[in-house]
Amino acid sequence: MGIELDLPTIWAVIIGIAVAMYVILDGFDLGIGMLFPMTENEREREQMITSIAPFWDGNETWLVMGGVGLFVVFPAAYAIIMPALYIPVIIMLLALVFRGVTFEFRGIARTGKFFWDCAFSAGSMLAAYCQGVILGGLLQGVKVVDGQFAGSAIDWATPFAITCGLGVMAGYALLGATWLAMKMEGPVAARALGQGRVLLLVVLLFMAIVSIWTPMTIPRIADRWFSTPNIYYLSVVPVLTALAGAGAWYWLAKPNAKPFFCAIALFLLGYAGLAISNYPYLVPDVLTIRQAAAAEGSQRFMLIGTAILLPLTLAYTALVYWVFRGRVREGATYHH
Repeated sequence: MGIELDLPTIWAVIIGIAVAMYVILDGFDLGIGMLFPMTENEREREQMITSIAPFWDGNETWLVMGGVGLFVVFPAAYAIIMPALYIPVIIMLLALVFRGVTFEFRGIARTGKFFWDCAFSAGSMLAAYCQGVILGGLLQGVKVVDGQFAGSAIDWATPFAITCGLGVMAGYALLGATWLAMKMEGPVAARALGQGRVLLLVVLLFMAIVSIWTPMTIPRIADRWFSTPNIYYLSVVPVLTALAGAGAWYWLAKPNAKPFFCAIALFLLGYAGLAISNYPYLVPDVLTIRQAAAAEGSQRFMLIGTAILLPLTLAYTALVYWVFRGRVREGATYHH
């Protein structure tokens, strides 16, 4: 008797893991780009760049995995999401490309380094903001008729989506500040502690706003969280969020790794909250993961390759972070 695999759920988990890995790993280096203007000199900026030089390019692997997985395994959802959010998606991708170019060029520039620094920071801010807008635009729902997007190209531009964009920017900046507190030596690490405390309060405020806004405007989400017995066992999410925030605040007294992992916990808890609010929908109120799934044969074929590549990608990522563990000293420089 063969084992029946719930392929749509398996694929939803795989894509969810890829998105979570991207948000955490690329989030802190986008955050460092946003903190660039708050440095005092080129030496500090070079030290910050050196802390992410071995990681930043590989971090974006997870974005590719998530996007390709959505395209191949959930084509019906992809066909709705892309036209609905085309403008912020394209701006985000262009910002990431531009940011990558500036990362390389600033390292070899003899003149005009200030321009490349500004471009690096602007690209980081724009990419982070667009990712938040994409999230907000998807959560608030899109207009669909006969399985196709039927709204306008700017339906995503709402106060809720703008709030989500600012919230993601603050969250990535928090990840960046706590990364610097973990990896840096000298004034950069000391400054990151103060930046981290301010950003922590801002992130918790945005999380509270979104957590209140969504159930107030979407009855389905209010019912999911506040009906009994759900309210009792789902209350663990806000409780753990408060504990993670308190832990980050407490440990942001001196440079160490604990605030960074508390910031990751905040992101994962927020991510879990979104999943709880919207499961089983892939496109809220329109398509569930089963309705959006491709043919079973396509899902099985892709799963074979993913079963090989996903562990390899995880192992490679873990190896890189292990090899380049340790603090970055003052005056350290990223050499090409």
